Amino acid sequence: MATPLTTKKSLFSLEDKVVLITGGYGHLGRAIVAGLLDQGATVVVLGREEASFNAAFAELEDNSKAHFIPCDVASTHSVKAAFKHSSATVGLPSVLINNAFYSRGNQPESLTDEEFAFGLDGSLGSTYRCIQAIIPFFRESGAGKIINVASMYGIVAPDFGAYTSTPQFTNPPHYGAAKAGVIQLTRYFASYLGKENIQVNCVTPGAFPSQPVQAHEAFVAELTQRIPLGRIGQPEDLQGAFVFLSSQASNFVTGHNLVVDGGWTIR
Repeated sequence: MATPLTTKKSLFSLEDKVVLITGGYGHLGRAIVAGLLDQGATVVVLGREEASFNAAFAELEDNSKAHFIPCDVASTHSVKAAFKHSSATVGLPSVLINNAFYSRGNQPESLTDEEFAFGLDGSLGSTYRCIQAIIPFFRESGAGKIINVASMYGIVAPDFGAYTSTPQFTNPPHYGAAKAGVIQLTRYFASYLGKENIQVNCVTPGAFPSQPVQAHEAFVAELTQRIPLGRIGQPEDLQGAFVFLSSQASNFVTGHNLVVDGGWTIR
């Protein structure tokens, strides 16, 4: 049964939501978590390094609603145990955000079979096992929202001219292939779970280079000239997308891929 929308003031409120997020203390994850907390969500960050979680959120004025639970998204057993522990200690989840990924190797002609498979699992396999594990909890509560994180390179091919002077940043083939898979996995499970009031959507970021990468000014310039808005993405630019898809404002949205790329993919 659809949840009625009340007032505009509460449309984007997450006060009653428990949000689970993988990859929540990284470059983009920190901003996503901060945006969710600002709207009142209780956020459970799932990851392997509690020290990294503590360092990432040490400066929050109020981090009482930010929790850490150990989880390795490469392991089905670890994912299931983390979801069970979170439900028992924080409450049934309302939202799952699949933001974590892992990869190895980046040169198109020299990836080993092991590197290619590892990269595919790091984006696509990890997302699947988290979706699979969250379904029983959403069925128990009668509703849920899953937000997967893809990439602009899941919908367009890289412009290799951007990497001429910085080949170390070349986008690898298994990354884009896996992220394209994440977009299709989103559609698949949106269709599969729709009748159970479980929504599945995707956010596709554009160029959001990390701070160490931004130190390479020539590479940032290459990215910037390809973006219609004339600048690279900042992590805070993603907050609105995740708040929207986590809130009741998106209750009739499922199977959607929300692109946040400054216009890169329109050209």
